[in-house]
Amino acid sequence: MGILAVAADERVRTVRTGKHTLSVDLMDGRTITVPLAWCPRLMNATPKQRANWKIAGAGYGMHWPDVDEDLSTEGLLRGAPAPNFSQQSRK
Repeated sequence: MGILAVAADERVRTVRTGKHTLSVDLMDGRTITVPLAWCPRLMNATPKQRANWKIAGAGYGMHWPDVDEDLSTEGLLRGAPAPNFSQQSRK
């Protein structure tokens, strides 16, 4: 007897931001939600800038051109916060 499993499809369907969270709906029906604090550029962006995103990386990434932020579904699933380049440049 076989086990039925839905094939994982980690491509981006849509993105939503709340006051404190970033949520990414995947093509396979899962949703990844992380704190905006993990994404300093998005956390400091205006709601209009956060709403201006595009699918990137063959569907496995997101790009926010207004704040030059790129995230991948792989990184979000791994629980990897985005690097804070403004802090790194001060070191």
